Amino acid sequence: MRYTTALFVVSLMLPAAFAAAPAPAQSLLSVERLFSGTDLSGPRLRAPEFSPDGRYVTFLQGKPDDKDQLDLWAFDTRSGEPKLLVDSRAFAGNNERLSAEEEARRERQRTASLRGIVEYKFSADGRRLLVPLGGDLYLYDFRAKANPVRQLTRTDAYETDARFSPRGRYVSFVRDQDLFVLDIDTGVERALTSDGEGLIQNGVAEFVAQEEMDRTTGYWWSPDEHRIAFTRIDDTPVQEFERLEINADGARVSRQRYPAAGTANTHVELKVVELKSGTITPIDIDFDDGYLARVNWFRDSQHLAVQKQTRDQKKLELLKVHATRGNTRVLLTESSPAWIELHDDLRFLEQRDAFIWASRRSGYRHLYLYDLDGTLIRQLTDGPWMVVGDGTENGVVGIDETRALVYFTANEASPLERHLYVASLTTKTPGSPRRISREAGWHSANLMPGGRLYLDQWSSPDQPPTASLRSLDGNVHRWLERNALDASHPYHPFVARHSKEEFGSIKAADGQDLYFRLIKPPVMEPGRRYPVVIDVYGGPQMQYVRKDWMGGARAVQGYFRQVLAQNGFVVFSLDNRGSGFRGETFDTAISGRLGKIEIEDQLRGVEFLKGQPFVDSERIGIMGWSYGGYMSLLALTTTKAFKAGVAGAPVTDWRLYDTHYTERYLGMPDVGNGYEVSGVLPYADSLHGHLLLVHGMADDNVLFTHSTMLMQRLQTLDTPFDVMTYPGSKHGLTRMPQTGRHYYEMVLRFFGRTLGESN
Repeated sequence: MRYTTALFVVSLMLPAAFAAAPAPAQSLLSVERLFSGTDLSGPRLRAPEFSPDGRYVTFLQGKPDDKDQLDLWAFDTRSGEPKLLVDSRAFAGNNERLSAEEEARRERQRTASLRGIVEYKFSADGRRLLVPLGGDLYLYDFRAKANPVRQLTRTDAYETDARFSPRGRYVSFVRDQDLFVLDIDTGVERALTSDGEGLIQNGVAEFVAQEEMDRTTGYWWSPDEHRIAFTRIDDTPVQEFERLEINADGARVSRQRYPAAGTANTHVELKVVELKSGTITPIDIDFDDGYLARVNWFRDSQHLAVQKQTRDQKKLELLKVHATRGNTRVLLTESSPAWIELHDDLRFLEQRDAFIWASRRSGYRHLYLYDLDGTLIRQLTDGPWMVVGDGTENGVVGIDETRALVYFTANEASPLERHLYVASLTTKTPGSPRRISREAGWHSANLMPGGRLYLDQWSSPDQPPTASLRSLDGNVHRWLERNALDASHPYHPFVARHSKEEFGSIKAADGQDLYFRLIKPPVMEPGRRYPVVIDVYGGPQMQYVRKDWMGGARAVQGYFRQVLAQNGFVVFSLDNRGSGFRGETFDTAISGRLGKIEIEDQLRGVEFLKGQPFVDSERIGIMGWSYGGYMSLLALTTTKAFKAGVAGAPVTDWRLYDTHYTERYLGMPDVGNGYEVSGVLPYADSLHGHLLLVHGMADDNVLFTHSTMLMQRLQTLDTPFDVMTYPGSKHGLTRMPQTGRHYYEMVLRFFGRTLGESN
């Protein structure tokens, strides 16, 4: 057994513009503070982008009085000075309206808790920014001497998925289920499709593409901006659920097309529209037996690169398709006995006829160079590590063709960290990339156009998120945000009671390393044994144990771990086999059955905890949301190791979950018994310990039916349990200010009651 710890370090300096009012030293962190006031992590750069000329770094940032109301800012890379570009309140006020489609889109993108400006796009020349706000589109002109913001649309309908054409003449968007373009100079707009209504949508990604495939768009511009490839989707084949959405002021029946495992998917067609003539040409590829995974254009604007995945997800083909004649040929095929992970790391080179492709064929995700006919030129990276991004499969940061270099992020240094690396496009030693980032922890990077510098966003368990411009040897060129934990930092009042995060690993049954994070109460009495809360996710494509600040995008949960520790709980998290970004053997261990190996590994963590002199082995609880909620239920029904558990929005019967996610791991429901043994309901009669079941009553991802089925089963068994339902709330309710605060305060009370010393 190996057990290592990380030391807590306090850094320096925070820009005064974002300073928080001083608070008493040694304050206890409360759940209320997690959802109010200034962002506890300090100033952060959300969605940063370089302007195409490299002059600016634009980003989104919350207001000092409301961290979830985002404005658009820019740093001048020459001076390092920040500048507010668009004040969201000035254009949308505090009562921004969202269409039902936009609400659903934000729920899929996990941005439903945010308001104001949540996305923006640069024009190719860097002169303009496109900003969707309040249902309309705005244009920001960097060269305008006065009134730089111009409103492009003013309609009752909502424009979504807006972007510039590649050369900047047009803005495209989806409105009322059809695809539109607007000429920026003349202001004239026209619809490119006209049959979008009811169950037909144009230019939109279907539900499973958005929710499970990381494809959030349904249209793609050709580089010469003469054509747009787009999807026409028809939800008619998808079964309709009548879902009762219970809100505070009443209930309504919502009819939702939901492709449950084993049932029909959305009918997807790929088409190409000529901008000048309006002619629409269908692409003759049948996706009914699989999925349209990705679409890109070749540089010649004549051919499409289409990725088609089979229904069982064990094979993916990269197709080269002529945009008008429809000729199709297979460039390459990826196959796996488990499943193929999708990615966005197909990159066509500009100065030679070649492209970069990512594959897990070696057992780890690496980069390969191909010519345009699909012939492998060489492997670019290799080794027992993964080219991966910040919680995604996408690792390529940029390409410098003049110097024949590709920049990427990877976990080569440690599975718990991310660093920036560079490799040669002509390499003969793919296993020896050069690491650029220096500090231990978690780095994400954006390469400046022209390749002179890069934007480094770095955090660690000891350092809140920073932002700096760096040279390509890793040296700091200019700090944009030092974000030091000095007296002005929002988190400074809580530093004295902050519990350091300790990291280590234990062995799985097959000898693989299982990494964990351990947080102890800040003040511990010698000889006293403390209750434990295991904070779990445990599902695929997710890494929960990472050496970053508070879990990155999941910082609220990270801060709640500190709240638990300050209330006398030991907090433990372990990434079991089946969780993400460790390689094929580790990631695919769950293939064919969910829940079994994951719980086995979590029990290894429990045994480790029982061996610690400060742990009360009779007072161990578990909490999780979504897949973590499912894990909590299995922990309470298939083991006797836990005294209490919180199961939030859990899957209880995988036959009710969607096609792409569920079939990836379990296949079709009518083959074998994987669905039955992977569910929770067969084990409900063995519920052990105290259960708090939580669900949003308007959840359209993990349907509320999952919890009502379990409620009925436990009631039939006369088994006591606690339940909390949230009227009108969807799957992301823990991120919303009102419901999130209520949920976490309830969980804290629940564990105080069930794991307290009197119990």
